[in-house]
Amino acid sequence: MTNNDVFKKLRVALMLRDDEIIDILKEADFKLSKSELSAFFRKDDHPNYRECGDQVLRNFLNGLVLHLRGTKENPKNPGEVLLAKKSKPELKSTTRPDFKTMQLKNIDTNISHVKYKNKKKS
Repeated sequence: MTNNDVFKKLRVALMLRDDEIIDILKEADFKLSKSELSAFFRKDDHPNYRECGDQVLRNFLNGLVLHLRGTKENPKNPGEVLLAKKSKPELKSTTRPDFKTMQLKNIDTNISHVKYKNKKKS
């Protein structure tokens, strides 16, 4: 199992988004861009695939420990951190309008501008 596989499995198991992973890496004083991060999660035959080195995985795990447990000065309960993440409502599902609602808003109900012509058949 490669470092990329471990990284992918942790991402799925902890339900982490890319920006959350970048924040966790920042807690370990390790900077990584979003495009560099996405290269780790690509298939290994993709042209932009990148091997996840030991340093990246080590810093992610150290940052994850700080994220879940906190520091000596400011300790956290890991269970509470994970439960708080699960109880957060998804922003996309609450702010995105329903497709039918969008269609109804775009319908022009005023038909006074429509002109009808009576054509007589001869």
